Amino acid sequence: EVNSQICDSTIPYSRCSSNSACKCYPMVGAKNVGVCTFILKTCSQLIPCGSSQECSDPDSICIRHSRCNNSPVCYPLSMINENICPSLSTGVQSKKWKQNGMTVAGGNGHGDKLNQLWNPEGIFIDNNQNIFIADHQNCRIVEWKLNETEGTVVVGGNGTDQLNMPTNVIVDEQNNSLIIADLVNYRVIRWFNENQQETLIENITISRLTMDKYGYLYISDWSKNEVRRWKIGENEEKLVAGGNGQGNQLNQFNRPAYIFVDSEQSVYVTDKGNHRVMKWRKDANEGIIVAGGNGQGNNLNQLSYPQGILVDDFGQIYIADYYNHRIMRWSEGNREGEIIIGEHGPGDESNQLFYPIDLSFDVKKNLYVSDSGNSRVQKFDLISE
Repeated sequence: EVNSQICDSTIPYSRCSSNSACKCYPMVGAKNVGVCTFILKTCSQLIPCGSSQECSDPDSICIRHSRCNNSPVCYPLSMINENICPSLSTGVQSKKWKQNGMTVAGGNGHGDKLNQLWNPEGIFIDNNQNIFIADHQNCRIVEWKLNETEGTVVVGGNGTDQLNMPTNVIVDEQNNSLIIADLVNYRVIRWFNENQQETLIENITISRLTMDKYGYLYISDWSKNEVRRWKIGENEEKLVAGGNGQGNQLNQFNRPAYIFVDSEQSVYVTDKGNHRVMKWRKDANEGIIVAGGNGQGNNLNQLSYPQGILVDDFGQIYIADYYNHRIMRWSEGNREGEIIIGEHGPGDESNQLFYPIDLSFDVKKNLYVSDSGNSRVQKFDLISE
């Protein structure tokens, strides 16, 4: 007898275990029921199921395999063992954060002074807990060092001649530079210093950007409703999500915003106009809904114009639920999420948010939120593992 883990296969091949090499494979003949299976088997190693969808080997089970064109194949029960594929709850750490945040940047009203921000958007936390902020309305990038009471303008701040409504900034530590989404100038720029800048991409209706561990740059294009991958320094680009016009089908977006790319190069996108988060596996032709997708609303199974997104090592998805003024955590395959910050409605108190637009973890897993409507960045300390 094998102790196996049953999973909900309404989202086929979703993560079902703290072992990232396990996925939920649909059982043939069982509606919306799957088994959590170790996936490192090739089609050449597997035998097709019989005409009655049975397996002649009693130590095998008939499943549909994503690497075998979803055909019914017999999979060894030894690969469907909870010792190999422990449940998510076994490995997932239920992290919690203090509900009262500390203002670590801005918070002194809307303005352009060095102790102020004005509708900040994307944030990036480096290994020294310094915060880089796309100070949207001030047309500048501000660096706010740990425990400082004011920031330093590192790019822009001279009107729209350098930057015009930047939405996102990331630090490319390998090249000691900043990469910036310059929204109204329709470009992506790399900034080394005052005297050394370069335009990486021109004439693009950029929304947000991110970089994966291989150095590829991913950019969401709000007018083309797509995400493309670029190799910096090479004239190479690839469509990785969307590109099929505006809509709500699984191969479409409605104004895609923030992006997260995991270690397997799966691309998570906040599809804000559809009030959902989509996951596109590498080389997929369509995505799967991993959060929201139940219309605009504030129920636990809904989102309202989601923006910033993070995914942790256990596949848990963290979302800045913009119009709901809260931060949600969602596990892939679950039908609803949980509120981790912002249960007290919109406002400017330490336990409230007002149009949160981006989020980030530091090296200690403290949570930072770009609280755009309050023109501040809030830090929520981790209190449990």
